[in-house]
Amino acid sequence: MASKLQAFWSHPAGPKTIHFWAPTFKWGISIANIADFAKPPEKISYPQQVAVACTGIIWSRYSMVITPKDWNIFSVNVAMAGTGLYQLSRKIRQDYFSDENDAAASLEG
Repeated sequence: MASKLQAFWSHPAGPKTIHFWAPTFKWGISIANIADFAKPPEKISYPQQVAVACTGIIWSRYSMVITPKDWNIFSVNVAMAGTGLYQLSRKIRQDYFSDENDAAASLEG
């Protein structure tokens, strides 16, 4: 057990480096986005969710070409891309495919 802990501590992407702490704190963004799943779609921001999704997609790719391989940064960015794309899909469905919008438009027109 001690040798595994020592290997983790001494790893090039271990807790003694920014390679560990930056993605660990970045999990807060994904967790906040998951908490926002309960938020009504009309309160979702397109620019914010596009930024979250694009960041996740771009940095997921980058995390696979850097040395050392950093699975923590890969996983957090996959989570960011997934939650951002899901939130965008909720917003798009509400804005463009909602029956409520069609009914309201027909009553106004």
